Amino acid sequence: MTTDGAFAVAVLVPCLNEATAIARVVGDFRAVLPDAVIYVYDNGSTDQSVERARDAGAVVRREPRRGKGNVVRRMFAEVDADVYLLVDGDATYDPASAPAMLALLANEHLDMVTARRIAVETGAYRSWHTQGNRMLTGVVARLFGQPLGDMLSGYRVMSKRLVKSFPALSSGFEIETELTVHAMELRMPIAEMDSPYGARGAGSSSKLSTFRDGWRIARTILTLLRAERPLAFFGGMALVLGLTSLFLGVGLWSTYLRTGLVPRFPTAILATGLMLSALISMACGLILDTVTTGRREMKRLLYLRIPLPGTRLDRRRA
Repeated sequence: MTTDGAFAVAVLVPCLNEATAIARVVGDFRAVLPDAVIYVYDNGSTDQSVERARDAGAVVRREPRRGKGNVVRRMFAEVDADVYLLVDGDATYDPASAPAMLALLANEHLDMVTARRIAVETGAYRSWHTQGNRMLTGVVARLFGQPLGDMLSGYRVMSKRLVKSFPALSSGFEIETELTVHAMELRMPIAEMDSPYGARGAGSSSKLSTFRDGWRIARTILTLLRAERPLAFFGGMALVLGLTSLFLGVGLWSTYLRTGLVPRFPTAILATGLMLSALISMACGLILDTVTTGRREMKRLLYLRIPLPGTRLDRRRA
């Protein structure tokens, strides 16, 4: 793919109090993608972000409900394009990487290309962010079966069929996790590409809380595991409950077989209850796995109804 206007490209910039950086972000992306439409969605800024984004030439809209997930959901619902580029409004991501990311998406017929952040300045990552990102990314890669390098990157290029099939249920910074798992569960072709990552400028502060948002992301991973892999989730619970029941009951069974008596009656009741809970948990996992398979099939069909831009272009040339 080239940036000569063959595809309609929308640059989506969520923004909250980024007056010191937003004009630079809009200007830099306009320079590297002159045919793209740049949308800045303000999330209740109390500084001059809206005015500076509008003066820089962006289409400015507002989302009053706080949280990046709420902004992304509104963007995906309202903006129509062939290809979407999502980037934060803090000027930490490299606009020069955008043409290469778009080219990779189109040439390889991918649905998403994520910028794998490579820090080029001291202070680009705050304390604990690198380790937290690596840990959470590794957990998702292991649970959902696809290698990842930077799941939490806010800089990514996506196809229309990914965007319009994405339910976007999250309200905060966990939106990147939900977006990544959505692509992985529908077996969409995705890739990552290294991109420079810089520090915030003077007067700009991160809206991400290391521990609070880290906990919310971890909780989202568990929720997505339960929703998308219910057999693994409830099967794991059943295994723990079953093994605990056996551990508590083995001594009771040994005594019963020797004497015909059941000592420690409360322990016997607890062991029985745990085993029943294990069986119920496994049954829930089996039932919900069937339901999830049906939901995944419906999402896959919706996803396939929208062709890739490159596929449409190939048909016109044929």
